This record gives sequence, structure tokens and C-alpha cells, in this order.
Amino acid sequence: MPELSLSEILELDRRHVWHPYGPMPGQREPLVVESASGVRLKLADGSGELVDGMSSWWSAIHGYNHPVLNEAAREQLARMSHVMFGGLTHEPAVRLAKLLVDMSPEGLEHVFLADSGSVSVEVAIKMCLQYWRSLGRPEKRRLLTWRGGYHGDTWHPMSVCDPEGGMHDLWAGALPRQVFADAPPAGYEEAYAGHLREMVERHAGELAAVIVEPVVQGAGGMRFHSPAYLRVLREVCDAHDVLLVFDEIATGFGRTGALFAAEHAAVAPDVMCVGKALTGGYMTMAATLCTERVAEGISRGEVPVLAHGPTFMGNPLAAAVACASIELLLGQDWAAEVKRIEAGLRDGLAEAAGLPGVRDVRVLGAIGVVQLDHEVDMAAATRAAVAEGVWLRPFRDLIYTMPPYVTADDDVARIARAVCAAARVG
Repeated sequence: MPELSLSEILELDRRHVWHPYGPMPGQREPLVVESASGVRLKLADGSGELVDGMSSWWSAIHGYNHPVLNEAAREQLARMSHVMFGGLTHEPAVRLAKLLVDMSPEGLEHVFLADSGSVSVEVAIKMCLQYWRSLGRPEKRRLLTWRGGYHGDTWHPMSVCDPEGGMHDLWAGALPRQVFADAPPAGYEEAYAGHLREMVERHAGELAAVIVEPVVQGAGGMRFHSPAYLRVLREVCDAHDVLLVFDEIATGFGRTGALFAAEHAAVAPDVMCVGKALTGGYMTMAATLCTERVAEGISRGEVPVLAHGPTFMGNPLAAAVACASIELLLGQDWAAEVKRIEAGLRDGLAEAAGLPGVRDVRVLGAIGVVQLDHEVDMAAATRAAVAEGVWLRPFRDLIYTMPPYVTADDDVARIARAVCAAARVG
């Protein structure tokens, strides 16, 4: 196919390309990105560049076109881009598994490499269900979570997303029916801790696991909650023989100011999911980690294997880039960079609290959120942000940012101005 003009790209996109969470054909004309470098997206229409305030849906923590990650991809591509993982193994996947085990909360010793964050949650749920089936307790097959969560768009993860306010309520009645506690308050409340204890105790006989996003609920509403609730869940799960799963897909690799959000509570789950920033945003890859207890339990069952095997599991190219991304992160003072961004977002977003229609402003690590008291006008808010030279992707009643960790102070200030501008018109 010959090189396409801008008008041809847009026309073919409208006719053939189904974008995430959008209608078909598309109703809004997307911006066409020609290239990306650092924290900037170069637009194909010649209008200039936009500072990416979204890290490509929270994944491009090192920015774009990074020389270290580029070189890791080139070196691995020269060796092999892919080989099946059934019956074979290779150094990039082994190195990645060791890196993940070494950096993760204590006790997570085994790594299942998956295709995407949502698939890693599917694998986590399958691990928990198969664990209890292997131990002769198939009645433990339901999951408990709290409202306001989001765990992905594939089938079982949809069942533990918010059942009413989430994007998956379309499937009510078709999805497995799970157990939902109330949404966690921002601060610690003993009454809510008691609610969690009571819910787990009441349903313990049928619960395979509790699954939550620790400290930050992502696409379900960008809410923050006290880490103390994670300690409550760890204690009550241990007391009532229920597994605990942390979905760290959005929060992992430093986003909240800790390497993993579980560290804010000093607790470790039985199963943990990671993704998004795992490869620095270069390509899709995720992982599900579990304890020795979970792995041994599955291995003692009638079917002594984990019944899951993606075609591109352990993809060498993605694994090599993931190793480079993790080593790049750990080789610098990432915590200071996240803290610097946090300070810049607090300063820059302070004025949003006084804007009409703003319900709340909150910042944690490299996450800044302005919550409105109404549904955001996405088109108007996006135009306002673009006019400030920034790319944002508002949704529901939220205008938020998760910038790359390499975002300079002046660009953090620009992102904050864009969020405020979007809030004024949104």
C-alpha cells in the first residue's frame, strides 16, 4: 500500500478502525500521531506537538523513543522476535521472571507471563479457582471485591468491575455473580473495616479470593483509599482461608510513590497482577505472580497444571524490553522523580479546587485527578487541553493525568494548566 495522505488516513480510520470504547463508524475525528519522542507526540497535520499527560494509558513511564529501550528491542530482534513457550524457554523470559520476583512483595515466587493486563487478571482468577478445586473444595468459586473497581474488559475481569457505575453493567445477568463490598472511603474508618471483615466472614465458604486494586482504583473512578484496608483484607483472608489478589496493573512500577502500592500497607498478596508499565509502554505484556502455596496447591490437583497457555506467552522481544525497562527504572532515583511530579501536580492543580463544577482534586504520586460534579464534555475538554499543548483523555466525571516519570517541571506545570483548562469547559 502506498503512503497514505492525512485525509486518507482519517477516512480509512473512520470506515474500518474500531477504536476503544467508541462507536463504529467513529463519530469523533481522532488526532493522527506521526511520531513520538520524550514526552511529546508529533501530530501529522503539521500543527505541532502535544505533551503526553497520559503515558499512553499509564504505560510509557520512560517516555517515547528511549535509547535504552530501543537498543534492547534491536538487540533482541536480531536474535529472535518470538518462539513458542511450550516446551521451550529463553533468557529474556527467565531474566524477567527473576527481576519481577526480586522486586515484588515477599513470597511471590512464581511468574506466569501473559498478553495483557486483563488476561493477567483472567489468569489470576483461574489460579484461585483451580487452587481450591485442586484441594477438593470446588464450592469456593466466587470472588469478593469492593465497588468502584476496574480489572479489565475480558470476561471474568468484567465480573469484578463495578456492577452498576462501571462500563460493564451491560453484561449484568450474563457474567458470573460476584460478591461486592461497599466502595472504600478515602480515609480509614473502623466501621468500613468492620464491613470488610463481616463480608469476608459471611461468604468465606464460597469465596475463592478477594481481589482489589491496592490504594488507587483506576479506570473505575480514580479513587484513592487508605492502605490500612489492605492490612484488614490480609488479616481477614488469612483468618477465613480465602486467597488475596492485588491488581497492580495501573499502580505497579512506582506510579503511587511506592514500587508497588501494596508496599504502602507492608502486606503481600497471594497473587499479584502487573502490566501496563512493565515494558515501558513499548508493547503489550503482563504477568501474574503467585506464592509457593498457590502453585503447589494447583500442582496437587487432578489436573496438575495451570490450564492456560497464550500463543505469545513469554514473547522474547517484549520480555527483553521489559527487562530493560525495569533495570532502567531501578537504576535511577525513580522515587524522587515521582515525588517531584507529585509536588508539581499539587501546586498546578490547586486552583482547580475553586473552579465551578469541581467536586474534588486529589494527587498521589504521579497521578493527578480533578473530579467534576457532572459528566465531562469530552470533546470540549479535549480541545481545551490540546489548545494548551497537552494530550489528555477525560472520562465520565474525571479529568486526570498520569505523566511519564521523565516529564520536566515546566511540562508538569503545562499539564496541570491543561487539566484546569479542561475542567473550566468540561
